[in-house]
Amino acid sequence: MDLMVSPALTIPASELTWRFSRSSGPGGQHVNTSDSRAALSWNVAASTSLTDTQRQILLRRLKRHLIAGTVTVTASEQRSQLRNREIALTKLAEMVADGLAPEAAARRKTKPTRGSNYRRLDAKKQRSATKRQRQRPPSD
Repeated sequence: MDLMVSPALTIPASELTWRFSRSSGPGGQHVNTSDSRAALSWNVAASTSLTDTQRQILLRRLKRHLIAGTVTVTASEQRSQLRNREIALTKLAEMVADGLAPEAAARRKTKPTRGSNYRRLDAKKQRSATKRQRQRPPSD
C-alpha cells in the first residue's frame, strides 16, 4: 500500500521496508506472543519519489533520524500488528510532511513598549509596598 504524504507526494510501497518483532509493551507479553511491534524503514537518499530539492531538504532536516540515509519509525503501542502498522505509516507520513513544510518566518526582535515597562515597574512597586507593610516595625 502506497503512503500518501501530501497530494503532491506519494511514497510507493516498494520503497518501504517492514520489520516485525516482539513488543515490550501491549501484545508482547501475553501467552500466545506475536510479533506485534512494527518498524517501518524508508531510504530517503535512494528514493525515486522525491525531487532532488525535496531529497536535499529531507536529508538536512531529518539528519538526526537518519542512519545511512534511511529513516526508521517504530510502533508498539497496540496489541495488534495491523494497528501498529497503521501507526507507523502515520508517523512516517507526519515526519516527512513536517520535514518538507516551509520554514517559519524568522522572529524579529522587539522592545517592550513604554506603557508595558511602566506597568511592570508599577506592579513591582506595589508588591514591594505590600511586603514592607508585613514587616515588624523597627524596635527603638
